[in-house]
Amino acid sequence: MRILIAEDDQVLADGLLRILRTAGAAVDHVASGSEADAALMTNHEFDLLILDLGLPRMHGLEVLKRLRARGSTLPVLILTAADSVEDRVKGLDYGADDYMAKPFALQELEARVRALTRRGLGGATSQIKHGPLVYDQAGRVASIDGKMIDLSARELGLLEVLLQRAGRLVSKDQLVERLCEWGEEVSNNAIEVYIHRLRKKIEKGPIRIATVRGLGYCLEKIPG
Repeated sequence: MRILIAEDDQVLADGLLRILRTAGAAVDHVASGSEADAALMTNHEFDLLILDLGLPRMHGLEVLKRLRARGSTLPVLILTAADSVEDRVKGLDYGADDYMAKPFALQELEARVRALTRRGLGGATSQIKHGPLVYDQAGRVASIDGKMIDLSARELGLLEVLLQRAGRLVSKDQLVERLCEWGEEVSNNAIEVYIHRLRKKIEKGPIRIATVRGLGYCLEKIPG
């Protein structure tokens, strides 16, 4: 899961970064509306935008308005002052998916993030299934035929991306975009190593990660 946080309160932003990274998300942060707008125009691999309305250099509502004008359906969670009813209404009218009034509990925000990303993927539950392979996004656990698989945080992230696109080709560049934050150096060779490790743990039944040489990977069911 890849999340962009647009928040100019550094203390709050640090809290959001900590809890969401602990939950296994790759999280990037900007502190102004203009930075948020630029990031959203150049990166199309975000799964969620957490957007403060009172941003400097471009109001959050303008960021949202521009995002929707470009045809993006990216889920947006608005953060706003408790008394700014008018801004909340405008935000929802402009296409926000949910809002939270400050101050709020970080645990509640984490739950809303899970709900919005599930909705963005067209799912009503936290589980993604592909044959006997099941991944619970809320609990960050994977299993095959009901038996838990011991996966590292990076392997879980990789599995999540492949499951979200099961049956479709995923390039190495797309994997890097979805798994890595700005400034994080992950080479194509490293992706190959993660794929190799994941294969050893999940290819024990009718599931495989097929390699399309020079193009990427595809999570498939083995005909049987």
